[in-house]
Amino acid sequence: MTNDTWGQARETLQTTIGKNNYKTWIEPLTFISCADGVAEFGVQTSFQGDWVSRNFGDEILRQFDSLGQQVDRLKFSVQANRPVQTPAQTSAPTPTPATEKFTQKPTIQAARSDDSLIGAPLDKRFTFDRFVVGKPNELAHAASRRVAEGGPVSFNPLFLYGGVGLGKTHLMHAIAWELQTRSPELKVVYLSAEQFMYRFIQALRDKQMMDFKSLFRSVDVLMVDDVQFIAGKDSTQDEFFHTFNALIDQQKQIIISADRAPGEIDGLEERIRSRLQWGLVVDLHPTDYELRLGILQQKVEQYRAQYQELKISNGVLEFLAHRISNNVRVLEGALTRLFALASLVGREITLEMAQESLADILRQSDRKVTMDEIMRKTCDYYNVRMSDLLSPKRSRNIARPRQMAMWLAKLLTQRSYPEIGKRFGNRDHTTVIHAVRKIDELKAQDSQVAEDAELLRRMLEA
Repeated sequence: MTNDTWGQARETLQTTIGKNNYKTWIEPLTFISCADGVAEFGVQTSFQGDWVSRNFGDEILRQFDSLGQQVDRLKFSVQANRPVQTPAQTSAPTPTPATEKFTQKPTIQAARSDDSLIGAPLDKRFTFDRFVVGKPNELAHAASRRVAEGGPVSFNPLFLYGGVGLGKTHLMHAIAWELQTRSPELKVVYLSAEQFMYRFIQALRDKQMMDFKSLFRSVDVLMVDDVQFIAGKDSTQDEFFHTFNALIDQQKQIIISADRAPGEIDGLEERIRSRLQWGLVVDLHPTDYELRLGILQQKVEQYRAQYQELKISNGVLEFLAHRISNNVRVLEGALTRLFALASLVGREITLEMAQESLADILRQSDRKVTMDEIMRKTCDYYNVRMSDLLSPKRSRNIARPRQMAMWLAKLLTQRSYPEIGKRFGNRDHTTVIHAVRKIDELKAQDSQVAEDAELLRRMLEA
């Protein structure tokens, strides 16, 4: 690859990642060389190389592919006292690296010559020591730890489920890392359900189904992420079913993740749904304020270890933990953006900076909860019909969910008591006032009611 090729890739990157990102991160890169599938670039700081690698590495690799260049990995070397150069000025100098960053092209690797199987690449950041434990995820963490210790367990499969950004993939990767460390002789495979389907289709096309079956039935631990992806895909489900049975019969461990519980995945065959419920099904609940704050504090410590000059004002982390509650990935991304800005401009991260630079994220996080959402979620949670919730029925199994929904409506919306009463079957506002007071009283007396109220609130705010 030549400077001209990198120049062509840069021109396209201006469009794909935006002019501001291009000017800040791509333009300062110095092309050094490309050999043996590795494209090397010079950067001025390790932070720059780390940021480009994590945020734009895959896009750069795609651009090289589109230009017919066989580049599998990017390498970023810090060059001491070297001015930023354009592709026309660069002549493949020898770098003076202080640190190096790599971006590996994400591929599914084939079986090695010793017949052990490697699936999708594991993220080195997703280990148990970097997983912040709190009440919403403590059971999932404990179960994952137990499986990662190896040996027989009382639950197989382990099924982890929860919304986006709650830690399912982190725990899956952590289990794989721990198993490889403790028992390197084990054949551990981690891949997404989409990748499982891709391999299955490829085997069908190449008439290598026996090899496919042999490959997946020879593993010691099978880990499949986002299993909801195979719902509705009959042939893939059939093969997954037989693979599942074969491994269970051999007492091999299976770990599955999804965004919903097995019984809630539409299009999933009943026989698969039943088997996924054989073992331990664990829900990762939406994060609470304390857990989000702990995640931010850990991330700050990690960055401070790498960038000693980082300064952050009191109250910033608390502000982020309070305002960005729906997705941990968005929360971490917001903090990373602040780190990048502070590093580039050489300023302390203040509350004012956070409010200004994260305005778009904060607006998206201020999602308004609707009355319809509250009523629907409450009906689903208590397994009652909407018609019953709005009816005059006063039986306890109907009245309690109705009171809970009214309480949530007053807590999470700007609706008045009369407006809430009208929405709940034209009830008087005094009925709503009574319902709100009743739930407040029960929360203090009944731990189950308190847990129901908190869980429903988190589900609606997520």
